[in-house]
Amino acid sequence: MRAMVYRGPYKVRVEEKDIPPIEHPNDAIVRVSLAAICGSDLHLYHGMMPDTRVGMTFGHEFIGVVHEVGPSVQNLKPGDRVMVPFNIFCGSCFFCARGLYSNCHNVNPNATAVGGIYGYSHTCGGYDGGQSEFVRVPFADVGPSLIPDWMDDEDAVLLTDALATGYFGAQLADIVEGDVVVVLGAGPVGLFAAKSAWLMGAGRVIVIDHLEYRLEKARTFAHAEAYNFTEYDDIVVEMKKMTGYLGADSVIDAVGAEADGNLTQHVTSAKLKLQGGSPIALNWAIDGVRKGGTVSVMGAYGPMFSAVKFGDALNKGLTLRMNQAPVKRQWPRLFEHIRNGYLKPSDIVTHRIPLEHIAEGYHIFSAKLDSCIKPLIVPNAG
Repeated sequence: MRAMVYRGPYKVRVEEKDIPPIEHPNDAIVRVSLAAICGSDLHLYHGMMPDTRVGMTFGHEFIGVVHEVGPSVQNLKPGDRVMVPFNIFCGSCFFCARGLYSNCHNVNPNATAVGGIYGYSHTCGGYDGGQSEFVRVPFADVGPSLIPDWMDDEDAVLLTDALATGYFGAQLADIVEGDVVVVLGAGPVGLFAAKSAWLMGAGRVIVIDHLEYRLEKARTFAHAEAYNFTEYDDIVVEMKKMTGYLGADSVIDAVGAEADGNLTQHVTSAKLKLQGGSPIALNWAIDGVRKGGTVSVMGAYGPMFSAVKFGDALNKGLTLRMNQAPVKRQWPRLFEHIRNGYLKPSDIVTHRIPLEHIAEGYHIFSAKLDSCIKPLIVPNAG
């Protein structure tokens, strides 16, 4: 099969690999019909994630058709059209029993830190991902779901991470009717978080980024106020001015480990790898939310130390809420929103790239070229 292969920071290519075999009776092998490059894949691409090994195939957003199932799989059969959440989870451990699918204790030797994630380094279990023609799906009776007949493939693939994560970020923000919500970052997760904030009763939604094409998408897709932080001396002061000098009720960090906005923080984290991620956006969230407010963290950070203003969060009485999204828990409500026309996830898709050209896709997305917001990968396009 053809698959994307990591060869070191900023180096990916397409190579021939063996089709993955059934390794456990509850495995399935899925022929990938559509995948995506996620903003968090760029952290791997840039060498930000520990234990990202040469030869790994990335990709935690994918859908496909079941090719083969193990002897104990009961819920799937060859030919089924399935969507696969980015979390790999057993469904029966202490954490899965509580709906914390992203914190499963049985799928990762590093389970005390993180659960299992497709294509996201050996820190997250070492599973190959879906930027390939075939992928092995463990616990096939637990994770994948059949794609409804009425759902488009491009909407389904965005439900496997980006939409579910953005929606979860808005859930964690504890939004009540009339709240002012600020979203830091206008990438796919930030756009979906802003759109979801309206569904949860927000009275005002503000998106902050530094790329004008993404801010325009925030205005047209998420119907949010949008501000470019490079146009202000201090964006936190502006956030206070926008909110009557109190601060927002909730701030959602949808940026994560490679945030711009402070040269020292960006260099020590994204360039020198001295931190688990640049804490710029998270510190803006802590400073920009009102006292007693809530900070929701959806941006991906590595497991190392980051210079976060924890004392400010303590003294302001903030609630900090964060997790990798338990994707499948979000699907029933999101299916309703999509079917009722409240959400159209594929509206944010800007690029459709054949698997054979995935190296160019990573370059376009990483370098913010061609107004790229969300690139999809098509394995059989060539």
